[in-house]
Amino acid sequence: MEQKFTVLVMAAGMGSRFWGLKQMEAMDDEGNTLLDYSVRNAMEAGFSRAVFVIRRDFEALFKEKVGSKYEGKLEVEYAFQDLDDLPEGVTSPPERTKPWGTGHAVRAARRLLNGPFAVINADDYYGKDGFVSLARQFARRGEGIPEYALVCFGLASTLSEAGTVSRGVCFADSDGYLDRIVECGGISLLPNGNVGNPEAGTEFAPDTLVSVNFFGFDERFLSMLEEKFEEFFREPDAFSREFFLPKAMSDLSNEGRIKVRVVASKDPWFGMTYREDLPSVKRMLGDIHG
Repeated sequence: MEQKFTVLVMAAGMGSRFWGLKQMEAMDDEGNTLLDYSVRNAMEAGFSRAVFVIRRDFEALFKEKVGSKYEGKLEVEYAFQDLDDLPEGVTSPPERTKPWGTGHAVRAARRLLNGPFAVINADDYYGKDGFVSLARQFARRGEGIPEYALVCFGLASTLSEAGTVSRGVCFADSDGYLDRIVECGGISLLPNGNVGNPEAGTEFAPDTLVSVNFFGFDERFLSMLEEKFEEFFREPDAFSREFFLPKAMSDLSNEGRIKVRVVASKDPWFGMTYREDLPSVKRMLGDIHG
């Protein structure tokens, strides 16, 4: 039986710096959102199924504005990132209102994932090349240690004109597999043409590869992710933090339980961190798609 490839879209974010629901912001006169462009790129690369991770408070609106576009074109399912969807024995504190992070978002869809799946943000544009690379990776998956993929982009191309950004800087070994991810915040373009945060003493070349939450996994990853989520809540400050997918993936790689190939995309990346990013994102989409 032919294996279906799924694109998992993390669309439950609150958009605190954007002041609105970025995942449903129209990018063109037809009302297409950034995630619409990503889903269509995935479909062209051979993906036939989409799972949208959303919040219950905008379920009806999301299905009307986004999900309805794919009726008869794509198999669509929905998962909900609920604050109280936690490991047994763990209770969310009453003052907590923010989702538990990207690792929690993927976990929210665990009952809907059976086979290879890509993970993307709803408010980022990734192009088509990364999806093509992941489809090739999925087609050759085998037994033994699971081999996954992290699609990366050049650091300078992931900056925002409206403010600083945080990025996971990726380091690969000589065989092209992930060695480690270093989270760096407050990043912007430096006067010398490099990129970094002078206050933190970080400086990188413009083409340094970074993660912007574009991954390729399969169903075997989910049980390991659950283990890492349970470990997360054994840390003393867990209730004030988020459970990040790149951290869980990097830890599993360092433990030798998975291998992660670092894939450099040939396409441009852009996203919306701030509302001020909106005009430039629309302009770039117009340049690419007319």
